[in-house]
Amino acid sequence: MGEKVVAGAVVPGDRRRYRDKHRECLEGLQRLLDEKRFDRPKNLMGLEIELNLAGPDGMPRMMNAEVLERIASRDFQTELAMFNLEVNIAPHRLGGRVLDQLAEELRTGLGYAHRKANEVAAGIVMIGILPTLSAEDLVSANLSDVDRYTLLNEQIVAARGEEFSLDIDGVERLTCTSASIAPEAACTSVQLHLQVTPGRFADVWNAAQAVAAVQIALGANAPFLFGRELWRESRPPLFQQSTDTRPPELVAQGVRPRTWFGERWIESAYDLFEENLRFFPPLLPLIDDEQPLEVIDKGGTPSLAELVLHNGTVYRWNRPVYGVADGVPHLRVENRVLPAGPTVTDVIANAAFYYGVVRALAEDARPVWSRLSFAAASRNFDAACRYGIEARLEWPRRGRFGGTEKVAAVTLVRDELLPLAAAGLDAWGVEPADRDFYLGVIEQRCVRRTNGAQWQAATYHRALESGLARDAALAATTRRYAELMHVGEPVHTWPVGLPEPAVPLR
Repeated sequence: MGEKVVAGAVVPGDRRRYRDKHRECLEGLQRLLDEKRFDRPKNLMGLEIELNLAGPDGMPRMMNAEVLERIASRDFQTELAMFNLEVNIAPHRLGGRVLDQLAEELRTGLGYAHRKANEVAAGIVMIGILPTLSAEDLVSANLSDVDRYTLLNEQIVAARGEEFSLDIDGVERLTCTSASIAPEAACTSVQLHLQVTPGRFADVWNAAQAVAAVQIALGANAPFLFGRELWRESRPPLFQQSTDTRPPELVAQGVRPRTWFGERWIESAYDLFEENLRFFPPLLPLIDDEQPLEVIDKGGTPSLAELVLHNGTVYRWNRPVYGVADGVPHLRVENRVLPAGPTVTDVIANAAFYYGVVRALAEDARPVWSRLSFAAASRNFDAACRYGIEARLEWPRRGRFGGTEKVAAVTLVRDELLPLAAAGLDAWGVEPADRDFYLGVIEQRCVRRTNGAQWQAATYHRALESGLARDAALAATTRRYAELMHVGEPVHTWPVGLPEPAVPLR
């Protein structure tokens, strides 16, 4: 949603004209694919992280504009709500010491941003959902003062036609309503980009879908929302429900949600862009002056603005991305599965596992998606969100007998996927020292059955046992999390509990 969108009224004819223009863009994409106009592989990856602002008390701070003014770096941008920021790391070539390079860049950037936020009594917290957020924080008045967010909120609310209903039944149950999309802002994630050729796109996307559940199981870091302990990774159900344009009647009819795992393995990137046009009405029907087919006829590269804008309003967990760099089009898989945090080391370990295992699975002679149904992959995703590192997942049996079996996520990772991830990183040319260090972090999470969600929940319950009330326990857990996050040791090494006996607030 990085478009320069200007808020304004949407009139009835806009959507029809936009749909027609979108069809032209889709035809243009097909021509670019047929004419093999896309960039050759450069092994490029990219990284974005959404962040929270919180005060020394652990409570959210609604001041991203002020903090961004102090940071004064194009690497940091607004996100949906005023307690959100996003940091973007420039594309890197996969290989060599890239993992350590990324870690150093992130530590430097986040450290600087944290110091600048401290100047106004705020700080950076990298976490899936800030545990101290309340329903009163997530209202339209706290959306960032950016036209595209205003217009997007207006259009989703109008499409919905009634309040949004949140109903997440986990360890505890949360039910409430919202008059805006603001609850979506609670979800802060890591986005991993990988540039691929059109010929490899389907294999990479299918591989990413197959391992999405494993990523969640390993990296879950969002067990709390509005004072309730829910799923170990509560972002996916929250994101789906807080952006759901379907009233209950359309849900009953089987209309697809805009936040979507998908429903089938694909054969081409075109499949996903075509589904976007076929299944999802436009939310931001803003028409660009470019005529994409004329641009292609003249040998140029179209921006496909309508296709790109619409794609940004369909929230797939693995999203196709069309982009243009130096006048040449390219395709990327944007992996949007992981929550932010807990530490830079954990984020880079998650990235190392993803880039390694996706390459290995995409190049497998017997691809996993030929042996695992898409419905099973979708069920795995839900199970991983609910149970995190304790999830059991359906996976193809090894050996000649075939079929699938239920296996503990940690066993699947240690016995099968970590060796594949190591082989994949070797294929990228990543230095063995980096490979072993960051995959070692993943292995230790499995050994100790600990990730961010496990640590948060365990520390919260220790705080309750010490005599703190629920809200005070969540705030104390958040403060301790932020402290350990900035120390930077990976989460599997964090001691559970608060650093000293907590005294109930008077």
